Amino acid sequence: MFVRIVKLSFEPSKIETFLENFHENKEHIRNFEGCRFLELYQDKNQDNIFFTYSYWEKESDLENYRHSELFKKVWANTKPLFNGKPEAWSVDKLESLQ
Repeated sequence: MFVRIVKLSFEPSKIETFLENFHENKEHIRNFEGCRFLELYQDKNQDNIFFTYSYWEKESDLENYRHSELFKKVWANTKPLFNGKPEAWSVDKLESLQ
């Protein structure tokens, strides 16, 4: 399993549109084959910056999602809202303390 972290920066006037799109699709994304966890975070100081954290079973699961009709639909609605290039990282979780 690995973690996918995506940083998204939006035009401030487009935040509500992004949130509506995310809320409409979050259950579908979370229930996509191989996705085990999904969270959305908002920066405390720059409220137009968001991060998604998702846990995936295998890299092929994430790639299948990225080539799916669901992703194409979500991305088509999200991409025009950006005010900066999104950044993404795939990382392995080494430790987790609770």
